[in-house]
Amino acid sequence: MSRDYTVAEVARLSGVSVRTLHHYDAIGLLKPARVGANGYRLYGREELLRLQQILFHRELKFPLEAIRAVLEAPGFDRLAALKRQRATLAEEAARYRKLLRTLDATLADLEGETSMKESELFGGFSPEKQAEHEAWLVDRYGDDAKARIAGSKAKMNAWGQGDYERLKAEGEAIEQAMGRALLDGLPVDSGAVRALMARHHAWVAMSWPSPPTAEAFAGLGAMYLEHPEFTARYEAIGPGLAEYMAEAMRSYAEAALR
Repeated sequence: MSRDYTVAEVARLSGVSVRTLHHYDAIGLLKPARVGANGYRLYGREELLRLQQILFHRELKFPLEAIRAVLEAPGFDRLAALKRQRATLAEEAARYRKLLRTLDATLADLEGETSMKESELFGGFSPEKQAEHEAWLVDRYGDDAKARIAGSKAKMNAWGQGDYERLKAEGEAIEQAMGRALLDGLPVDSGAVRALMARHHAWVAMSWPSPPTAEAFAGLGAMYLEHPEFTARYEAIGPGLAEYMAEAMRSYAEAALR
């Protein structure tokens, strides 16, 4: 017979924070089996299996609302879902193994141990995924997005590896700082969040052909909520971060870019 687990025990078992479990309860994504006389949330095996499904879907970049829709759809089959997820993860694992081989071969080449053909430098990367993102943007925003993508590519063609690393590091630093601001309950129009949005605007301008206008910056924030992969990225940092980012960008655009 399955035992009951407190929210703290579920957090230790799963690696999911207590705060996130409370959030999942609040939005109806993962409710406890019952609440004890002492007020503690108590979870059974069924809830642990549901949490596992939530985490599998998060790994596959599903936003929270999409996960709830999947899990609550009539006829949801957990066994069939696990089989599909296994196939997807196996395919991704194979791609990562190929990326590791490319990385190891490049290191060996740079260290003078072997030589590597230029055609082998890009094994494992996914041009299909980049093309998918670009097609989504063009479909959503039309020729303006197409022109911006072309301009960004032209600008970044002259970049070296250090430029890409700086872009990545600054983007991740802004995301983590915004996650902390959300956790601390800072309003989107606070000085600290506005300063982060100024950094974010400058970060976007690094790769865009020109700094985004108020409309473009607010539109980019709206896209974070519309595109499931962007939403999943921010929600993985902190529940509600995608919406917080979008609102902060809209607020900054109105206050500082008009």
